[in-house]
Amino acid sequence: MPIPRPLRSTLYRGFAAAVGADVGESALPPSAYATFDAFFTRGLRPGARAWPADPATAGSPVDGVVGRFGRVTDGMALQAKGRAYPLAELLGSEREAARYGGGAYLTLYLAPRHYHRVHAPVAGALIATRHIPGRLLPVNAPAVALVDRLFVTNERVACALRTASGSVAVVAVGATNVGRISVPAVPGWSPREAVGAALEHDPPIGLARGDELMVFHLGSTVVLLFEAHRLRRSLARGAEIRLGDPEADPA
Repeated sequence: MPIPRPLRSTLYRGFAAAVGADVGESALPPSAYATFDAFFTRGLRPGARAWPADPATAGSPVDGVVGRFGRVTDGMALQAKGRAYPLAELLGSEREAARYGGGAYLTLYLAPRHYHRVHAPVAGALIATRHIPGRLLPVNAPAVALVDRLFVTNERVACALRTASGSVAVVAVGATNVGRISVPAVPGWSPREAVGAALEHDPPIGLARGDELMVFHLGSTVVLLFEAHRLRRSLARGAEIRLGDPEADPA
């Protein structure tokens, strides 16, 4: 719903103060956003984030909080202590999941205070985009700790990239009130209109590191998979990470 311009700054700044968002990083002043969704999915002003000097280093695709990370074992990744899930179900493809055997996974949680656009962590080619239908359960810390196979139960969009350092997958997992994930990297394609669709890109869509992939229209979780990159030892569970922060180096 459009919000009258005289009310926008007060409403948006009030929301930002309540959740801890920094409106000073926005590309436009608060009054320029006609709807709450436009404000929530706002872009960053130029220079607000930096990427690693080494172009082969993968940077964080989002602002968020680091969750579980580690090595893929027997086709499984860890959601929480004692709770794992199969990558084949996460990606909606046994063939694609097989690429990540022995690779690395990294989970990033986005809170309402965070910037909500998802970017390519490394340069490459987008070869497939899949929408996997599911539920919209909460993905907050208690839910992640208590609900089995949460990330493969919820609705999600998976982007498969081929890079100079092997395959990389970026999976946007929906949550309560987050049933809308848009994909600006694929113009004209909407998960809402293509429920359960697996779109193979021929030719592949070239992406530079930092190009926009997806947008969350409210907060949720991103799961990253790396075929050959090594996760940085500096990663720490529970730590804040910002778009572009180094997270993985090529093997």
